[in-house]
Amino acid sequence: MKELTYTVAAREALDEEMARDPRIFVMGEGIGKRGGNFNTTLGLYEKYGPLRLCDTPIAERGFIGLAVGAAMSGSIPVIDFMMVDFILDAMGEIINQMAKMQYMSSGRLRMPMVLRGCIGIGGAAATHHSGSYYSIFSNIPGLRVIVPTTPADVKGMFRTALRGNDPVIMLEHKNLLSNKGLVPDEDYTTPFGQARIARAGKHVTAVGVALTVQKCVQAAEVLAKQGIEVEVIDPRSTSPLDIATILQSVKKTGRLMIVDDAFEPCGFGAEVSAQVGAHGFDDLDAPIRRLSGAFAPTPYSPPLEQEIVPSVETITKALYDLVKE
Repeated sequence: MKELTYTVAAREALDEEMARDPRIFVMGEGIGKRGGNFNTTLGLYEKYGPLRLCDTPIAERGFIGLAVGAAMSGSIPVIDFMMVDFILDAMGEIINQMAKMQYMSSGRLRMPMVLRGCIGIGGAAATHHSGSYYSIFSNIPGLRVIVPTTPADVKGMFRTALRGNDPVIMLEHKNLLSNKGLVPDEDYTTPFGQARIARAGKHVTAVGVALTVQKCVQAAEVLAKQGIEVEVIDPRSTSPLDIATILQSVKKTGRLMIVDDAFEPCGFGAEVSAQVGAHGFDDLDAPIRRLSGAFAPTPYSPPLEQEIVPSVETITKALYDLVKE
């Protein structure tokens, strides 16, 4: 094992897979000599050159459409879109071409490509640079949507994405990029649709996504001092979603809270709630609770920005209240 930051772990996966498979190439704004806004491709241009690290103009629909054609032709494109908000201009290509091509061709055309970039509120990035949108992408059949939380998971899941034949959207929370963690030295992959138990517990289940997994763990450590043991589940992918692990946890704890920075209506928490309500209702000792980000555009002001997402303190109180209910 070695300790790496989230960004370095993801970059190692890309570097090692590019060395292994010459079909992989990267497109995006500033990912060439500059190495990407978040150092996602730092040093790779010098190793692989401009044909495999392709700087693009600000034309998301154009270069995502180009990547769809490249994937159909046997290449493995990686689109580094920097911030998830930027690819909203390419939703037609993503939904009508990238997600549907394998079905429309009866499986004759494969779509091995990865769209990766940052999500999340933080850093006074305002409303055009703070989206998450995993609920929207998870609503589209044909897409795999992964949201790794740890350095080990981002490396293993990125490898899985690059070795598959399906289109993958990999969303990386910008407040996790500098987090450090132990990463295995060996060649390993992390499967999609298999949740991780971030912390074991017996009194209440907390399901987070990306940064809220970390916040839930911190809240659980506070509550442990009061004798309340919280089990924290990290889904790691929202499509496919591992409901089985969540149901097993709820069977043990009898209580469930979904904590999500993103908007609540029609969101990730609604999906988890509906499935647990349908398949685990008899195991519940209290109503399912959701704690989500405010249904509002993200403010620029840092204090206001933090007010619209669940904090460790609000998560701690909500979990305490649920256990006492």
